[in-house]
Amino acid sequence: MPYLVVIGLQVICIIHLMRTGRNPLWLTALIFLPVVSALAYLFVEILPGMGTNRHVRTARAKAIDALDPERELRAARDALGLADTAANRLRIADALAALERHGEAVPLYRESIQMTPGEPDVRTQGKLARSLFETGEAAEALALLDAIPTPLGQSEQDRQALLRARALDHLGRKAEALDLYADLVTRMPGEEARCRYAALLLEQGWERKAFGVLEEVEGRMKRLNRHQRAADAGMYRWATDTLAGLRSKGAAQ
Repeated sequence: MPYLVVIGLQVICIIHLMRTGRNPLWLTALIFLPVVSALAYLFVEILPGMGTNRHVRTARAKAIDALDPERELRAARDALGLADTAANRLRIADALAALERHGEAVPLYRESIQMTPGEPDVRTQGKLARSLFETGEAAEALALLDAIPTPLGQSEQDRQALLRARALDHLGRKAEALDLYADLVTRMPGEEARCRYAALLLEQGWERKAFGVLEEVEGRMKRLNRHQRAADAGMYRWATDTLAGLRSKGAAQ
């Protein structure tokens, strides 16, 4: 088995050498000193180049986050210890929100906004609104969304509209939430808006309409590979299970 591993590594190195046009002297070394030269080639030529690959960087960042989820939070707190600024308080709040610790994030978002001169940043106010909603303060979150200016970018507008729809739904204003969801699903990437729309349609007794929305989710899912589906994995599972239940009831008829 170790022999096969060496051969495999040697082949990988030679293929990489041929494709990238590295120094041809490596080829001689890889043929006559397979173990030492293959390891040297791996560390000198392959691994450093992988650091510039966006997909490799993303995978590495996800692995680090999985192994040490509070790494960014510690770094943010260290930065605040060096300089008590609005930006560093915002960084801690973002790190806490990423860990779903929204109750701790809320006061830091407020402090960051208060410490920022001039008009408060719309994106930061939107983050505060989300954390307020996640802590059960849907009414305050909605009031804040109503008070702040419309963001300039369409993607930020849509994120705030999705949060608004969720708050309206939570507060019992179902018709308004449905209208917002119906608009969002026409353009918002990902499946969260579409799945939340389908869930609210089902809650209101609109099974056939919900069935159609979930079929769209299923169709989009089938066109994606496993890695592309990962970001919305929970939504796809819910949609698949719900669609199966509707089919068994004959909701499409």
